[in-house]
Amino acid sequence: MTIPFMTIILATPMVAAIIMLAFMKNEQPTPIKVLSAIATGISLAASIYVYVSYDVASAGFQFEEFAPWVPQLGVGYHLGVDGISAPMALLTGLASFTGVLISWGIDDRPREFFAFFMLLVAGVYGVFLALDLFLLFFFYELAIFPMYVLIATWGWKVTRVYASMKLTLYILVGSVIALVGVIAMVLVAEPAIGKLSFDVVDLMEARDAGAFDVPVMGAVTFARAWFPFIFLGFGVLAGVFPFHNWSPDGHVAAPSAVSMIHAGVLMKMGAYAALRVGVQMLPQGAATHLPWMVFLTLINVVYGSMIAMVQRDFKYVIGFSSVSHMGLVSMGFATQNLQGMTGAGMQMFSHGVMTALFFASVGMVYDRAHTRDIPSLGGMWTKMPTVAFAFIVGGLTSMGMPGLSGFVAELPILIGVWRAGSTIAPYYAVIAILAATGIVVTAAYVLRIVQLVFFGEFDESKFHDVGDVTALDKTALAILVAFLFLIGIFPALMAPMVASGMAPIVQVLGGA
Repeated sequence: MTIPFMTIILATPMVAAIIMLAFMKNEQPTPIKVLSAIATGISLAASIYVYVSYDVASAGFQFEEFAPWVPQLGVGYHLGVDGISAPMALLTGLASFTGVLISWGIDDRPREFFAFFMLLVAGVYGVFLALDLFLLFFFYELAIFPMYVLIATWGWKVTRVYASMKLTLYILVGSVIALVGVIAMVLVAEPAIGKLSFDVVDLMEARDAGAFDVPVMGAVTFARAWFPFIFLGFGVLAGVFPFHNWSPDGHVAAPSAVSMIHAGVLMKMGAYAALRVGVQMLPQGAATHLPWMVFLTLINVVYGSMIAMVQRDFKYVIGFSSVSHMGLVSMGFATQNLQGMTGAGMQMFSHGVMTALFFASVGMVYDRAHTRDIPSLGGMWTKMPTVAFAFIVGGLTSMGMPGLSGFVAELPILIGVWRAGSTIAPYYAVIAILAATGIVVTAAYVLRIVQLVFFGEFDESKFHDVGDVTALDKTALAILVAFLFLIGIFPALMAPMVASGMAPIVQVLGGA
């Protein structure tokens, strides 16, 4: 009997949420937290097994599960992973499990908090595991609702209502635009497939048969007409300029664990969907439009880092830093070569772990100092050395320091952009040079924060009740730090897998 690992990963947090809401009470928070840790731990363990067991040599979709759902509409329960989605499932497991650990102190309606957190985690898993576009959208929208509730109810009181509504409206508008494009894609592919189907495998066969390269407006093909709507519709969630505006506010207003999922995983969900549905399905459109979209990604990288540099709010710095680093992911897609796109896949994982580490560290400082004003802090190393060390590791990762995952992710992207200067357009080489300035600015604001927040003189009179973090907090930080070093020192643990997933996309882009 084959073990349904995909269903185990996906269903475990959903079942945990149902148990919490149906059978548990807020008056007994410990069992709720234990159940959350067990549920996310099971999904993480299954994700690790799938990641380790994935056959890179065979590549393609593996661990597939299929069952008819609504066959009349071509909708099926089709799950599986490839070299791109397996690391994303692992990332989701890491962020969700460590997020539960650092949320152990939440006592305000813990049943509802952890139940909605479980639903959020399930929605994110569903997007990465879905091999049916209807199913992908189902989980894409499922993730948005609990995110809204978590921010609006447990978020920072100053901006939580504004930020949660802003986030939801931005993402909903983008997803509706992308959904219209996907429905149009399915209808156009129907004659080539011979039936109505949302299945990714069927749509890839229709793509190979040229179903999306038929003219729809004069000489303009379907792929060229619809690619910008699908890519940018999903790109809203990935923070692509100028649709990034919701992101820093959402990061800042969210509780720490939700920020870890929000910046660490949710934004990757948008980038993944843009790649899977936009670039992979409509390569002709990608080849046409990515050469101008690369300028948007450059603005992300440079503008995001410069705005982060001038922030006083500790959490806003990380919010704008996230916008900057996500620009590198989209820039990697725009290279249309294997090196740049492999770097983009590595960057999604590296940035996810790094950002989860950042927001966990910021949350621990804020929970004890009750301020995020950078100039007001200082000397936190003396009280919470583990947090200081973890933040410094995250900072070095964001700077692209060799030996950490940021280096092995960002360097291939920049090399890929440079090489695209001889294959796509000469201005790509200039973009590679300008994008590198973002790394310099990143180094500047990271060093500034480390100096002002963790070193300097500690004000005992102002922060007399500040103490060290708990053992669970330290465990969460240690897990995230370990993966940053692991991938940075041994990139072969991930790079071949990501390359095996990107290679078929690069191949169809070359044929576009």
